[in-house]
Amino acid sequence: MDYTCDSAAERVAEGLGFSCHDANPIVSVRNPFGLENGTMLVLELLIIGGAVFALVHAWRRWRRDGDPVNISLWFASVVYLAVIEPPLYFPGWFGLEEHVGFIFSHNVFTVQFMYDRLPLYIAAFYPALSQLAYELVRALGVFARRGPLIGSVAVAFACQVFYEIFDHLGPQLKWWAWNPGNEMINQPALASVPMNSMLLFASVSFGAMTYLVVRLVGRKDGRGTLPGRHIAWRTVVAGAVTPLAMIIVSAPSGAFRGDDQLGIQRAVLGAELVAVWAVGLYLLVDAWRAVRADAVAPASSPLFARTYPAVYLGVHVVLWLIALPAYLASTGGITEQGTPIGSLWYAALCAVAATGSILVALRATRSRPAARPVRS
Repeated sequence: MDYTCDSAAERVAEGLGFSCHDANPIVSVRNPFGLENGTMLVLELLIIGGAVFALVHAWRRWRRDGDPVNISLWFASVVYLAVIEPPLYFPGWFGLEEHVGFIFSHNVFTVQFMYDRLPLYIAAFYPALSQLAYELVRALGVFARRGPLIGSVAVAFACQVFYEIFDHLGPQLKWWAWNPGNEMINQPALASVPMNSMLLFASVSFGAMTYLVVRLVGRKDGRGTLPGRHIAWRTVVAGAVTPLAMIIVSAPSGAFRGDDQLGIQRAVLGAELVAVWAVGLYLLVDAWRAVRADAVAPASSPLFARTYPAVYLGVHVVLWLIALPAYLASTGGITEQGTPIGSLWYAALCAVAATGSILVALRATRSRPAARPVRS
């Protein structure tokens, strides 16, 4: 069997408009102005530019402020990507075709790796989003007031709202396609987006990784910072261990796997997502109250935190507006172009929560001095 382009992968790739046969095993480069549609180049610039911006910001936080959490979180995101993505792209390589199967395929962007399965922008997405969420939550003072565990839960919520604005738009614009034949993993779903993905990839992974990084490399008051070599190996551990948290959290819904138990799975996953929202909104309101009462711990206001979350949100709102006519004209969840739509109401809810997070964070950092170290 050709594990790089089996029958399921071939069907999904053809639906996206390309062939997965004869793909370069290492890297391929395409004309950025010849992609499937113009939104793909906009997405690449937004995410890759954000990852570079986040790396510069993280380096400055470490070298200027002596705080290694940002740089560790950036690279832990890349380690996590290297651990979690290959089994998803090539389940046959890892003997998982019967347990996981072929789940989805990315479309081909300007730069692709691993037999055209991994776009460069996806490699950049994880560090860009982890920095975005961490900086917002840090600015809200949640880590300083409540410690690493609660702060990481707030990061999980922040990632949920920013990630799902993207997640519910991608299939319609052919950024990727889920394999409709894999009901074992891709069902139950909210519109075109599997609920497992919404919970595990959009929240649990980022929250767990942030907690591990803060605990392992966060500054120890009165004891200085860790040497670079210790930061390096602890960063690798944090990224590599993160998938274990996803396995643990997936157990409740996974216990009811089967076509006749989709309703139970939906209820379990729905309850877990509601819990993420309930706790996240409570922490956001609590942060707003603390800001209004001037009780929030002073936080710095770096350029990255002041600009990139708003730019990320604004660009996605514009992309949603571009997609809206085809969305509204869709029938049975499918547009006239034959692409599945996401959930507009959920994406709108996420956009409102993301906007609230940005506004509260900006208020919290306005005219305030440098941040206190994160408690560990």
